[in-house]
Amino acid sequence: MLKSLLDRLTQPAPQPLQDGDARLAVAAILVRLARADHDYDANEKRAIDRILAQRHSLSDADAAALRADAEALEATAPDTVRFTNAVKDAVPLEDRIAILEAAWSVVLTDGERASEEDALMRMIPRFLGISDLDSNLARQRAAKAL
Repeated sequence: MLKSLLDRLTQPAPQPLQDGDARLAVAAILVRLARADHDYDANEKRAIDRILAQRHSLSDADAAALRADAEALEATAPDTVRFTNAVKDAVPLEDRIAILEAAWSVVLTDGERASEEDALMRMIPRFLGISDLDSNLARQRAAKAL
């Protein structure tokens, strides 16, 4: 399944993702953000599990399994641009803004904003087709929710 998704993501013109693959790609983006500062800890894993459970109405075990699949995908994936472009093509704008808010939640979970995380958070909104204003508003909502 992961190899098939990677193959589709790395095509010159990727096709829109189906729901399950879009979920996995979104989860992989969250994992990539959490790993960006080379300190992927239990708090970040719990935050990703919580986000996935809430967003997709999953049990705790199913959310953890999705995160584990996303960790494997993220570890072998070529680049963030292809992930975000695939998600952009597969997910409506309002859901992409919610994804960005979830991404900010992961970044802010450990109370520190590493330069690597900041760099990704400057790229991801642009590749998801989200304005700077909407990104800032998403960050503010994520910070309030913590």
